[in-house]
Amino acid sequence: MDAFVSRKKRKLSSPPHLPSTVDEISALSAPDDESTDFKLAILSSLHPYIEQNALMDILLAHEGSVESASASLRPSDLSPRKSSAATGYQSSLSTFIPPTRLRDSTGKRAKLISKKGKTLHLYDPADIAKHTPCSIIHNFLPAEDANALLEELLKEVPTYERMTFKLFDNVVQSPHTASFYVDSYEELQKQKTEYIYNGGLLTDVRQLTPQMRKVSPQIEAAVNSEIAKRIKTHYPGEKKLKYQTPKSWRPNAAFVNCYDGGTESVGYHSDQLTYLGPRAIIGSISLGVAREFRVRRIIPQDEDKKEKSKEDGDMEGQIAIHLPHNSLLVMHAEMQEEWKHSIAPAQAIDPHPIAGKKRINITYRDYKANLHPKYTPRCKCDVPAVLRVVQKKKENFGKYFWMCHAGNVPGKDGCTFFEWAKFNDDGEPIWNN
Repeated sequence: MDAFVSRKKRKLSSPPHLPSTVDEISALSAPDDESTDFKLAILSSLHPYIEQNALMDILLAHEGSVESASASLRPSDLSPRKSSAATGYQSSLSTFIPPTRLRDSTGKRAKLISKKGKTLHLYDPADIAKHTPCSIIHNFLPAEDANALLEELLKEVPTYERMTFKLFDNVVQSPHTASFYVDSYEELQKQKTEYIYNGGLLTDVRQLTPQMRKVSPQIEAAVNSEIAKRIKTHYPGEKKLKYQTPKSWRPNAAFVNCYDGGTESVGYHSDQLTYLGPRAIIGSISLGVAREFRVRRIIPQDEDKKEKSKEDGDMEGQIAIHLPHNSLLVMHAEMQEEWKHSIAPAQAIDPHPIAGKKRINITYRDYKANLHPKYTPRCKCDVPAVLRVVQKKKENFGKYFWMCHAGNVPGKDGCTFFEWAKFNDDGEPIWNN
């Protein structure tokens, strides 16, 4: 603590109390083994004008070094910024850290490491694309179109329902309301009579609203652009993943979810692949209140190991992506097989001027014609089977299989049907004769 009381009084620069040299910062720095809270307290005392969440992100970006984190926060990098028009929009790390600070000696972006038991918050689209299976576009639609879409769906929300299903022999309801939309009346009738969800038929199926129909082409173009960018910048050899379709993504169905207040949420899960096929891609637009979308990597368990290593535990650490009004999130081809995602409960939310405390998100999906229930295996209950992927066991990790889904229906037990699924490299199903 001598460093706090013995230093000579230094000349103040703007903003107040910002150290002007690396030596002065070093005098206040904490040892590497000091607690994160202590390091954060030092940073906060040096930079009281920056929110603690942002300081935590900057500290993580500099691998816990108070000296490096504080040195990156120079007056020249902290010019006054206009407040965002998007309610709940969060600042990017790059607002506070010069681009060179986010890169290592090889020119690559510095590694942001998730930690078991900690939540790493990411705001910058570049960081989100690098460290998660997602990409994000802020202020995606023209403001008037986003607001019109929100207002239109708010009129639909009162008639949305909570889905009921069976979980471990208990009948439960989804923690938010939802509805399902398709393009045409013909498709609506097919969905109500031919497609199976959670072991039963959907009763609430609707046609796309006028505003949903209007923005669909823009979402289709943006998602396909993000897919091409992902393949070029993130996948080995700039080639699509095995089982990923080479065809353009075409949104022909959409689930619309409404989260009314901070207590409504959804736990960690992977989306059902039955009608989407392997390496599914989903485009999700958020409207209204900003909420946290959290992801965590799935690390399969090695049968020879009773416990996961610390490294595996850290890799499973959760990452929070903040979704403000009018943001488009693309869940890429590695998401459903290798990650799980959730909408976390919020202790406090900033009301949206139109939606109040509600968040609405539209998840656009590409239903594959060759995965229509008339083609998929039927279990012993004579119900179309559900497509799943092995996520827990290392020896079969990533393999697809069909199984009975009737057991998810309240009052039904289901059967023991199981069959390995077969697909070619482009994700086209190979059916047993």
